[in-house]
Amino acid sequence: MSRRSRTRPAFALLSALLAMLALAAASVVATPTGAGAQTNPFARGPAPTEASVTALRGPFATATVSVPASVAGFNGGTIHYPTDTSQGTFGAVALAPGFTATSASYAWAGPRIASQGFVVFLIDTNSRFDQPNSRGTQLQAALDYLVNQSSVRNRIDPARLAVSGHSMGGGGSLAAANANPTLQAVVALQPWHNTKSWPGIRVPTMIIGAQNDTIASVSAHSSPFYNSIPASSEKALLVRAGAGHGLGTTNDNIQSKFAISWLKRYVDNDTRYDQFLCPPPATGGSTGISEYRNTCPNS
Repeated sequence: MSRRSRTRPAFALLSALLAMLALAAASVVATPTGAGAQTNPFARGPAPTEASVTALRGPFATATVSVPASVAGFNGGTIHYPTDTSQGTFGAVALAPGFTATSASYAWAGPRIASQGFVVFLIDTNSRFDQPNSRGTQLQAALDYLVNQSSVRNRIDPARLAVSGHSMGGGGSLAAANANPTLQAVVALQPWHNTKSWPGIRVPTMIIGAQNDTIASVSAHSSPFYNSIPASSEKALLVRAGAGHGLGTTNDNIQSKFAISWLKRYVDNDTRYDQFLCPPPATGGSTGISEYRNTCPNS
């Protein structure tokens, strides 16, 4: 047998192997950008679009369970959760009401955020007159209840928790983040707090202020809060054009879009939502946003 005839099978085998490698590489390149859910174990739901993050309901059907006022540490509330159990556990967020308000004032947030793939706990505080630091402590108690005692605890990833709140509840969410750096995200809606400086916050924090807010004005509350959080911590400040202090109690599309995107990005580590956060959105004119400042997510 000639040398040429002996090497032909090996050459054919090598050619076939190279063809298989090229095909595999091509399939990787052809993977859609929005397929982050295939590689991120925490991503929930399809690739997001402008329509999906502003929709009144996301891709998940939801249900509710009531929590009695007899629980320790806070005054009960309502849990909204996705009914789907096929995608694993979900991140969770507890939301505290503002001064004199109850969880019923934030009914929009439960199903809207839960339907995007979160367990959402709208809590009532021990007293409607509780101050922000107390509300922050109660938010932590609510998260502890969620992951340890609630009937939906098996649906929750205890390592992916967040806090939110409106007015004094928003101030409470800052206090909770300052006390607990293991939280994954904060969304503070028109937050109010006598403490203006939060250099100890390490949790990714979004503050949503309202341009015409005369109770927790941007200049006296949202802006100093944002400025005091270290630049090394992920943070964003969105000011809703033309809105007042009651914005947090309304089912506002801009407020909801950015709150959901922030939770998705930092609770679910879902970089598919970076597109809504950075580069920053346009401001002025008909955008509905009068100001937006951020550090841009570090992927």
